[in-house]
Amino acid sequence: MNFMKNLTRGIIRENPIFVLLLGMCPTLAVTTSAVNGLGMGLATTAVLICSNVVISALRKVIPDNIRIPAFVVIIASFVTIVGMLMKAYLPALDASLGLFIPLIVVNCVILGRAEAFAFGNGVVDSFADGLGMGLGFTMALTILGSIREILGAGSIFGFSLFGAAYEPVLLMILPPGAFLTLGLLIGLINWKTKKA
Repeated sequence: MNFMKNLTRGIIRENPIFVLLLGMCPTLAVTTSAVNGLGMGLATTAVLICSNVVISALRKVIPDNIRIPAFVVIIASFVTIVGMLMKAYLPALDASLGLFIPLIVVNCVILGRAEAFAFGNGVVDSFADGLGMGLGFTMALTILGSIREILGAGSIFGFSLFGAAYEPVLLMILPPGAFLTLGLLIGLINWKTKKA
């Protein structure tokens, strides 16, 4: 397949959040701010790229009957590395994301791409697929986190937008705000897609 086609598929046509509706747990839980969305997205992207490349490189030596456990071990190894790097270099973000970093291991976006794409394609195509899906995931989480932070705190990436007089919509930083924002974004994307 074409490198650019594999790269852009995950960003636009098969966005893991807005189109495929995969990875909803971290999407709804950590997107209380743009920084959290961006951090979770980049951590997931790193794991997705690395696991796709390794699984693709080893696809001919991994026996078919143990491929899922092998995928989980490979993914868990990269999640552990990313988790340790975040603890060492980004402790505030690591504390904010908490348990959701180790839960990347069972994120259906990563396991799904390993099964559906990396196990059947070459290393370069798997790299492009992992990068594209990761960027699409990161973009979606950052957009969702930005909207929730702007409405719920009156800031973006921690910088105040409206000053002290702003009355935040507290619902937006609570779980119902995540469902409401995600639902409206998915509806908007579906509406725009059908119009085109």
